[in-house]
Amino acid sequence: MTKKQVRAEASAPGQTRLGPDAVVRAGLELLDEKGADGLSIRGIADRLGVRMNTVLWHAKTKARLLELMADAILAEVPVEGLPEPWESRVRELFHRYRRALLAHRDGARIVAGTYAAEPATLRFAELLVEALLAGGLPEREAVWTCWALVYFTLGLAQEEQALPDARGPAFARRLGAGDYPSLSRAAEHFEDTSFDERFDYGISRILGTS
Repeated sequence: MTKKQVRAEASAPGQTRLGPDAVVRAGLELLDEKGADGLSIRGIADRLGVRMNTVLWHAKTKARLLELMADAILAEVPVEGLPEPWESRVRELFHRYRRALLAHRDGARIVAGTYAAEPATLRFAELLVEALLAGGLPEREAVWTCWALVYFTLGLAQEEQALPDARGPAFARRLGAGDYPSLSRAAEHFEDTSFDERFDYGISRILGTS
């Protein structure tokens, strides 16, 4: 398929003009419907009623598409009306970040698998580092704290989103053999699904507050 044919297909009569934003929206719709494992260039093309080459014309590669999708998820993080105190601002940013991840099926998995230097991602990072610097952290500690908060939130959100498929008898069965006494002692807490409480606890531990 030539570049001319791709351009013609993307603007065919009766078809909404195709662009990167439309491809990303279709990708997010497919993600919500089928999850990360069901996301494919072919699936997006079928959803848009175009050929795979037309999707790739706008997204270039699947890796690039995932970067754009990750940034689109971050674009759903509202940044207006943030609290003024730096710690409250950091907490609120991450509550909003977590909600954006959980709003899409496997949203945390998509964002965690990319390193998108895109506008919405950079906007979120800018606001976060600004707040941490305002709290008196030196530049390196601000960046490291930023990473720690992001990784923690992504990891917990991935666990929460995978929970329906992850539960099974293997954990309890293996602990029952008596080879892991410390894990057996604390076993009930590994089954704790109080994700909201665990999230607030983790943020507090990373920030060094109560």
